[in-house]
Amino acid sequence: MPDYHDDLRLGHVLADAADAATMERFKALDLKVETKPDMTPVSEADKSAEELIRSQLQRARPRDAVLGEEFGSEGSGPRRWIIDPIDGTKNYVRGVPVWATLIALMERGEGGDRPVVGIVSAPALNRRWWAAEGLGAFTGRSLTSATRLTASRVGRIQDASFAYSSLTGWEERGKLSGFLDLSRDCWRTRAYGDFWPYMMVAEGSVDICAEPELSLWDMAACAVVVQEAGGRFTGLDGRPGPHSGNAAASNGLLHEDLLSYLGDTRG
Repeated sequence: MPDYHDDLRLGHVLADAADAATMERFKALDLKVETKPDMTPVSEADKSAEELIRSQLQRARPRDAVLGEEFGSEGSGPRRWIIDPIDGTKNYVRGVPVWATLIALMERGEGGDRPVVGIVSAPALNRRWWAAEGLGAFTGRSLTSATRLTASRVGRIQDASFAYSSLTGWEERGKLSGFLDLSRDCWRTRAYGDFWPYMMVAEGSVDICAEPELSLWDMAACAVVVQEAGGRFTGLDGRPGPHSGNAAASNGLLHEDLLSYLGDTRG
């Protein structure tokens, strides 16, 4: 099995640099915010954090490809870094502390590209989560000060805590009835949104979560953290990994139940 220790250490260095850049502009009164063609906001902090990560990757891993939310794809090859400089930009620009920089490394194999390293850093929450294939998933402020993550062992939907982002996406997808059925049947629902539900699945405080529309940079880092914590991460079609344009994550025990409510095979 490949050794991803060096890539994981580099991911932390990248996250440290991004944290410094994003925190410097968080709640700044003169923060510049624009609207992208897809009608989502982008701030100067999004752009500067991604530029900073790309610059460091160019020096440290010049042969690796890069895909980022703000500046697209660059390079080619079997290894590709996936960057979301600020996941939760709407929170960021309103001063809500629930946002994070997502950094993942994907590697090509027989079954296609898969995420092998993931770092999720939420400096305004003073939290960071990370994982690498075969090395487990952890949370803490550094590699030397960390707690291992383990998904929950809840085995019934009636006992499960379900996290989501919003209702509108499920309605647009034609899955609102399944979403409402799941909400009624499970023990607890909360709309935490963005990266956070996946990290809570990984640490066992939430049992299931799902989102109907996502990009690769929203999912790649989260997927490897959830999987290395013993959970499952698929699309709503059941396809493993972050490739389906949407996501379903669970502790593993409840995954088929989750898909029975929200999956693409549901009537």
